Amino acid sequence: MVPVSRRILLIPFLLSGFLAGPIAARAQGIDTSAPNVILIEAETGGVLFEKNPDAPVIPASTAKIMTAELVFQNLREGRIHLDDTFLISETAWRQGGAPSRGSSMYAALNSHVRVEDLIRGLVIDSGNDAAIALAEGLAGSEGAFATLMTKRARELGLDHSVFTNAWGRGDPDQLVTARDMARLAAHVITTYPDYYKYFGEKEFTWNKIRQTNRNPLLTMDFGADGLKTGNIDASGYGLVGSAVQNGERLILALYGAKNAKERADEARRLFLWGFRSFTTKTVYKANETIGTARVFGGAKTDVDLVAHRDIKLLIPHLGGEKFTGKIVYTGPLPAPVEEGQQVGQLIIRRGTLDALEIPLYTAEAVPQGPLPRRALDAGYEAGVLLWRKYMTKP
Repeated sequence: MVPVSRRILLIPFLLSGFLAGPIAARAQGIDTSAPNVILIEAETGGVLFEKNPDAPVIPASTAKIMTAELVFQNLREGRIHLDDTFLISETAWRQGGAPSRGSSMYAALNSHVRVEDLIRGLVIDSGNDAAIALAEGLAGSEGAFATLMTKRARELGLDHSVFTNAWGRGDPDQLVTARDMARLAAHVITTYPDYYKYFGEKEFTWNKIRQTNRNPLLTMDFGADGLKTGNIDASGYGLVGSAVQNGERLILALYGAKNAKERADEARRLFLWGFRSFTTKTVYKANETIGTARVFGGAKTDVDLVAHRDIKLLIPHLGGEKFTGKIVYTGPLPAPVEEGQQVGQLIIRRGTLDALEIPLYTAEAVPQGPLPRRALDAGYEAGVLLWRKYMTKP
């Protein structure tokens, strides 16, 4: 049996270099009146600003981003097509259509609507009827679809979000976090570029009723191109938005604003701060050795660890707090070790903020070593465990 434990290796390059730039968000004088916020860089997932991003919040209509993700997945995999039609059932019409007095695309009862039009009704009009029709068309019922939403969230690594309906109806069991929703937005933008465009369309007319996109950022001057707003009495005013300047995309998830004006003003201010305050710098190239992990019983005692993409940091223009980096893995790794095996993470912090988490992979295969090597490694690891046991006693 291999004696394993959580291994943490500091990264000297990050500790000795790049120390002049970073500074925490609040230390730079940025804050927000909204209680739950995260601002990330889309390509790396690097965090520029956060405020209670892991607290559970009611998503309201931002839940429709997950509804859209499942629709897009089904389109990409060929299970449905844009020209397919779904029924506007009495449930969809009564609970989400004109009789409900909520946000609606105003689809007619018992009509059949093209999937593409339902998508526009979902993300432009924030139509609850469109959400229910899509849910019923894909899963047979909204309840079954909601189960798929939570399952899909787990597949995407969104471990703190639970969905019970497709359109954001108030339910104490339907909860998300700002961090999960920002990551969901990044996934949608990256994975479905051909379908993400619908989020940026500024108006949609259905049943002779013209509606403008409910996302206020689309009419502003800083490159916003999508996602969704949400508001019910229990949630306050929320928004998940994205914007691009000079090829750099930022994503914001903001929840709990007191009114629509505060939501729009705070979102715009945070986006502009993010674009103006940071410079992107590549600190490791894809497949460049970042550190090593110890191997148990292998032909080699260590294996190099790499990332499969460039590692870029957003360096604030002002000086201040330092970056620190560490590799975290559970080891030693038992031989044989496969090339390209994900074994740990590189965690980079800016002051007290977890700025970036990157998966690390083995750079080469390490076959099992001869019996004397395995015996030597076993003795070494047993000694390490004994030392830790007695040295950590109070």
